[in-house]
Amino acid sequence: MSKPAEQLRRVLEKLYDKYNHRRFIPPDPLQFLYRYSDFADREVVGFLSAALAYGRVEQIEKSLNSLFARMGKSPYAFVKHFRKAEREKLSSFKHRFTTGQDISDLLEILKQVLHSQGSIEAYFLRGYRQTDRNIIPALSRFCESLLGIYARKDGVRISPGLKYLLVNPSGKSACKRLNLFLRWMVRKDEVDPGLWKSVDRAKLVVPVDVHIARLCRILGFYDQKTVSLVTAVKITESFAEIAPADPAKYDFALSRIGIMDNCDGNYRQHCENCELLGYCFGG
Repeated sequence: MSKPAEQLRRVLEKLYDKYNHRRFIPPDPLQFLYRYSDFADREVVGFLSAALAYGRVEQIEKSLNSLFARMGKSPYAFVKHFRKAEREKLSSFKHRFTTGQDISDLLEILKQVLHSQGSIEAYFLRGYRQTDRNIIPALSRFCESLLGIYARKDGVRISPGLKYLLVNPSGKSACKRLNLFLRWMVRKDEVDPGLWKSVDRAKLVVPVDVHIARLCRILGFYDQKTVSLVTAVKITESFAEIAPADPAKYDFALSRIGIMDNCDGNYRQHCENCELLGYCFGG
């Protein structure tokens, strides 16, 4: 490892030690997984929480509280037995441009997944290959297969809302929300629950939100004007030089700087206490 890379690793480790604790999870949507103890509930809740992780964090939290209140004590059971009555419970749900119908269509797909494979993990593993360079090919197969389930219904059209919830990396999207779900499922530490045991965390791609994008540009990981799949892979490869077995390790800690410390890239007095000061403003 080069000297600059080792220096950055030490800085990132300090941030990890500082922020990577359960008490710092709220208002992150990951908080909803820890409201359930059962694997099956956590997996379903994780998938839906990540799917709706767009927009203002306060609105995400409000929408997820509303969604899971409608789904009752066991979100897994709600999906497993999803019928007309369950669809009606979601009819008035809305999160920005995601409607109750979009969520219901997604749950109809998940219902078939759970009945055919028993878990989302088992279904994902059908398209997972240890020989793939990273998780992107498996994620693409996963999304294509899920949409294929819905497309096989007679006389239905896949709505833009459903496509947004299952955005495919083959369209060059950074797929922040699905990569966030995979980070939660695959990594295991004080923050990430690590429910899945068969996917190599070294193949994860960093879920690039606005905070990670800003900080990684400052760190010199990329110079593109827009965030795309190429950007996310570049960022991941830069982290892999520091932590090859766990390139998504620092994602949560770095995102806390934006979410908790309200970092917007402009200097303020609070910056004097930030580990990244030297990278942002040259010390």
